[in-house]
Amino acid sequence: MSTPLAGWTDELARARLHFVTGKGGTGKTTLAAALGLALAKGGRRVLLIEVEGRQGIAQLFDTEPLPYAEQRIAAVPGGGELRALHIDVEAALLEYFEMFYNLGFAGRTLRRMGAIEFATTLAPGLRDVLLTGKIKECVGRTESDGRHTYDAVVVDSPPTGRVVKFLDVTKALTDLAKTGPIRGQADGVVRLLHSGETAVHLVTLLEEMPVRETVEAVAELDGADLRPGAVLVNRVRPPRLPARSVTAAADGRVDASRVRAGLASAGLNLPDSTLDALVEETVEHAVRVAAEQRAREQLSEADLPGLELPDLTDGVDVAALYDLAEALTEQGVR
Repeated sequence: MSTPLAGWTDELARARLHFVTGKGGTGKTTLAAALGLALAKGGRRVLLIEVEGRQGIAQLFDTEPLPYAEQRIAAVPGGGELRALHIDVEAALLEYFEMFYNLGFAGRTLRRMGAIEFATTLAPGLRDVLLTGKIKECVGRTESDGRHTYDAVVVDSPPTGRVVKFLDVTKALTDLAKTGPIRGQADGVVRLLHSGETAVHLVTLLEEMPVRETVEAVAELDGADLRPGAVLVNRVRPPRLPARSVTAAADGRVDASRVRAGLASAGLNLPDSTLDALVEETVEHAVRVAAEQRAREQLSEADLPGLELPDLTDGVDVAALYDLAEALTEQGVR
């Protein structure tokens, strides 16, 4: 059986900007937060960024909605710190006006006139240029001693179906600006996103549709000269059957008499109705395990490092995020 490559590579360990994408419902926001916590171990400072306006990070950490300001959201063992930022497009555009055109007052006037919404509607690519521009500023910012403010930046990105368009700033620029400050800033974004400092991780489940989207997204990223990082396989459940028994059980070939004998040897004498239900559940479990094996084989086509995260049957709370972070650390995330 083929599986994704194991572990976090040295190349990924050198990246400072980590985008986390995935099909909706796969848990990309949860794993972006867990990755942020894992990267913050050992006294590091990490920034977790949200760009879709859902306030998913605040919900995960059970805090008030995030403002357009970087604020501490979690402490990490070893002296590390995770901060979070919700990027507001309107605020980012006003920041651009002030930084590059010295139009702070005019920008506020434009906001009252509704011109910002008009501008981002007229030029849809402008929204992604603003978001990625702010991300670049956070990655490149340094302190007075020359050290980067953040050791790593993690972005809860748009889903796989939109992530390449979001990251392909070069294409967005062809419709926006040929020269000027925005063009110069965006050129810097392009260099960062296409450099070894950036990796795009893909979250998936061991199910047909998410796996298919993941493989397609890897091909799209490669085609846009963007670097796929690791495949993060979420909600992995352990198999309950020996590998040699899966194929037969998935085909419905479960010997009820052997099951009864095994239960009897353990001191369990169950009625026929209960035994039939157990056999049916065994077949359903084997069908799922066989499907997951096929999904792993399909994921191996992407030829990327793969990390697996357990299924959290009790749901996701802050404590669970730390558990997921620990699971990532155990698989080499650093």
